[in-house]
This record gives sequence, structure tokens and C-alpha cells, in this order.
Amino acid sequence: MKKLLRKVLMPAFAIGILAGCAGEEDTIIMAPVPEVSNEFSPQQQWTSSIGSGVEQYFSKLTPEYAYGKVFAANRKGLVRAMDPENGRQIWQTDLESDTSALLSGGILAAYSKLFIGSENGEVIALDEETGEELWRTGVEGEVLAAPIAESNLIIVHTARGMLIALAQDSGEQRWAISMDVPNLTLRGDSRPASVSGGVFWGTANGRLAAAIVENGQLIWQQPIGMPQGATEIDRLVDVDASPIILGSTLYIVGFNGNLVSVDLRSGQPIWKRPYSSANDIATDNRTIFLATDKDHLVAVDARSGTELWVNDQLEHRLLTAPTIIERYLVVGDTEGYLYWIDRETGDFVSKQLVHDSGFAVGPVALDDGYVIVTRNGDIKKLTINK
Repeated sequence: MKKLLRKVLMPAFAIGILAGCAGEEDTIIMAPVPEVSNEFSPQQQWTSSIGSGVEQYFSKLTPEYAYGKVFAANRKGLVRAMDPENGRQIWQTDLESDTSALLSGGILAAYSKLFIGSENGEVIALDEETGEELWRTGVEGEVLAAPIAESNLIIVHTARGMLIALAQDSGEQRWAISMDVPNLTLRGDSRPASVSGGVFWGTANGRLAAAIVENGQLIWQQPIGMPQGATEIDRLVDVDASPIILGSTLYIVGFNGNLVSVDLRSGQPIWKRPYSSANDIATDNRTIFLATDKDHLVAVDARSGTELWVNDQLEHRLLTAPTIIERYLVVGDTEGYLYWIDRETGDFVSKQLVHDSGFAVGPVALDDGYVIVTRNGDIKKLTINK
């Protein structure tokens, strides 16, 4: 289950949520792997490993391509820099000390550094050239989403509803904003986005919030979803997706909420559409793409909110957030398949089985291909050969 409840302690309880609480009629059935006539077959250029990867834990630990290197990390604390041409290791750092590092919120490359958050409530800065640890700062709450960089600050959103700004050179805290967190929430947090001196993020209580980057002053909040239903599970309204900004318009989606287009100047909605998701959304600057909570892939016109197409053939296959690679929309599933979809029609173009450990995150585009990391830590660079 890609989005576990923070208060879930037993796997059986998580399975119960998947299976529903009202009886057989609510049982979730994963769609079979669809038949696809491949128009192309991606070719592997090199393969490497990042130890045990993230295994079956919740994680958004996505590789980063920056400074002419591919950076990857595993949950236990291994961080590696690789040559994108051949996968050769440039440096390796192990952040594990007496206990597992539990890396989860990262990787961000900025200011000639790498910044990675952890479930232990730490933000760690490394030198991008050598992997040397430069500073480590404790924050209030798990860091499950990647930080962002803005105005010489590293801004992190924690599981306790804190948005915290740290000095990029020292890790010293500059300001913090605290938001209410319901007793029961989905596991995961919204990665902030910033533009024109403002920072924007989704909250666990169903809102989009905006603040001034310089001093952390809260500007406005806009509801994305309102709690409804008889049980706490029914009333979950987490906004765990990261906002996307196109010009003066922001787009964000919430769980049991809406896909919303927001005017950044006023903070008021331009349009709302009733889609529910806890995954990040993607855009090609004219269309918004999302995987819903039922793993239906949807394309929506960014200007009007008009639905352009729906592909429901991957229902409940526990998809990654959608990624745009060249002309295609790409998602991975829990059984290790990557699916390539025509962005104009929603039709399958290609399918590849990579590894049966599955995917926690989607592929990352390089200049001449893309890199993927499986849950068991395999790293592969592939190219599209037609």
C-alpha cells in the first residue's frame, strides 16, 4: 500500500483498510497487467545498486540529476554519486551511525550541496563534489518530503505540520510555521513550491497554505477538501501532493478533495474538479496529469479544468506519481512494471518489466535517457530506442 496511515502499526490493519471495512462488496481488486503492443523497447545502458534500497517502506527517496552526476540514496543511509554515462561511482558516503539513518525526504541538489531529510527528524547537507557531511540539523518531526531551496534557505515540511527554513550554509533555523495535524492522517507530506518570494504547500488538514519566504509570515490558506463521513478514515483530507506552478497559477490535488487551480495573486480558486489523490501531479505546461486514489490516470486541461482523457486499466496497481519522459507519461507499479502512455490520447505505447520488487518512485530524466531505482535498490539507466 503506497500511502499508509501514520497511526497504522500492524500490517493486518493496513490490509484491512485496503480491503474495506464493510464486507466483501468493498474488497479492492488489483487490475491485471494490461496487454500492450510495444512501439519501442527501452534499452539498458548500465546498471548499479544502492544497497537494499527502500524495501517495502513508504518512501519518496527519488534520485537527483545535477552537477553532471546522478545521486541516489537508500533508506539506511548510503548516498552515492555516479557518472551518468557509465554508472561509475564517483563517491559514496554512509550516513548510518548507531542507528539506521532512515533517509526519506530528499534528495535536493542546490548551492553546490545535497540536502536529504530523514524519518529521524534530521536534515543533512553534503558536499556535492566529495560527499563530505557539512552539517546536520534536527527538526521537529519526520522529513518525508524532499526539501526545496529558495533565497539561501532550505525549506522542509515535516510530519508534525511544521514548515521550517534553515540557512543553507550552516543549517541554522531561520523561521518555522506550525499547522494543525489531525489525529489520523496519511503517511506522507507535501513538498513545498516557491515563486516570487512566496512558498506554498499542502497540509494534513486539507488546505493549501502560502507564506513569505523571507520571514515565514503566513499569507493565506485555501481549503482543498473538507472532512466528510462517519469515520476518521472517511474524513481524511491530506494534501500530500506537491504544488505545481505555471506562471501566476498554482495546481494542487488533495486526498478525498479536489484538483484545484489557484490564482497566486489572490489565493482564490480558478476552478475545482473532484479528483482524489495523494500522489504528486505532473504537467507539460498545458495539461495536468495525475494518478487518482484508484490509480486511474487522468489528463486535465490546465486552463479550463476540462477532462481530456482517463485510463483506468491500471486500477489499484499502486502506481508511482506520473513522470514526463520525452513525449510520454510514465508510471511504475508495485510489481515492477513501467508503463509508457501517449500524453495526447492516454493509450499505452510500451510496457516493460524491470524488477518484481516494484517501484516507490518514478523515473528521472537525464540528458540522454532516464534513470530508475527499484525498491530493492537496483539503479538502471535506460534509453528509448525506436
